Amino acid sequence: MFRFGSVELLFGLLLVPLLALLLWRAARARAQALERFGDNELVQRLAASVHRRNRTLRTLLMVGSVALLLTALARPQFGTRLETVRREGKDVVVALDLSRSMLAEDIAPNRLQRAKLEILRLLDRLEGDRVGLVAFAGQAFVQSPLTTDYAATQLFLSAMDVDLVPVQGTNLGEAMNVGLDLFDEEVREFRVLLIVTDGEDHEGEVDEAIRRANDSAVRVFTVGIGSPDGVPIPEFDDAGNRQGFQRDADGNVVTTRLDEATLRQIADATGGGFYLSTPQSVELDALIDEMSAVGTREIDAREIAQFEEQFQLFLGAAILLLLIEPLLPARRRGEARRQATRWTGGAE
Repeated sequence: MFRFGSVELLFGLLLVPLLALLLWRAARARAQALERFGDNELVQRLAASVHRRNRTLRTLLMVGSVALLLTALARPQFGTRLETVRREGKDVVVALDLSRSMLAEDIAPNRLQRAKLEILRLLDRLEGDRVGLVAFAGQAFVQSPLTTDYAATQLFLSAMDVDLVPVQGTNLGEAMNVGLDLFDEEVREFRVLLIVTDGEDHEGEVDEAIRRANDSAVRVFTVGIGSPDGVPIPEFDDAGNRQGFQRDADGNVVTTRLDEATLRQIADATGGGFYLSTPQSVELDALIDEMSAVGTREIDAREIAQFEEQFQLFLGAAILLLLIEPLLPARRRGEARRQATRWTGGAE
């Protein structure tokens, strides 16, 4: 099978006829100038030494070399070979907190948007890893299964909002359990669970989830979103307009604060790490480095047909034509000597 790796460069071949036309017009103009120079017989005698056939051949060689060079640039390919492509990586499940406390605005624009931005930046840095998404609040569910299609993962992430989970609250234990369910049971290494949350657990199921993570050899990393100072939770109407702040049954404004202690407990107990989100995302590099230390495994392998590059054949032919072109004399040597003898009166 024959194909070109850069088909768009073949449009450059349209310049070859233009080049040939320009060279022909130049030769035509030169001939017309000689006709106007003087007596036709004298002109013919003066031009008798010109090797017209070689001049034509040199022009054809130049045009041909340009055509071959343009063809070489288009990367002609023919002949195939089978190549095994292996994808290596680890499994990463990201659990994102969608409780209403994530609407707090102690981190601009709010905790949830900052968390999604952190995850997007993480996806941009991953290479070959399978990624899954878990949404959680008072309950948890799978938003996206493990996949290497990062574009699809980003679409699922963009659709995640506090209204996605009907049961409010923050159940870190269930989030961990649903995330652990996403991993393949037959693979017991190179697995990471990342929890992005403000850490306010209201259900008390964390200890059991930690034991299960350790039994499954899954390292859990946590990213804390928010500040440890209490801030109010804004409320919005159906049109997205702010309606004040969330209040409890007694009418008091509900505040939310980052629970670093719980998040550090989860990370330390499972061999992971705790990171505090910052506006500059400086913690992201350290998080990725520590996650990379988990190692990788072969996720899949497949054979693909690779086309062999053959541009060197056309490039070599172009160079050959360029080397031949100056070897063709533009004048007839014997005729040039005879003309010189006539002009010097036969003197040697």
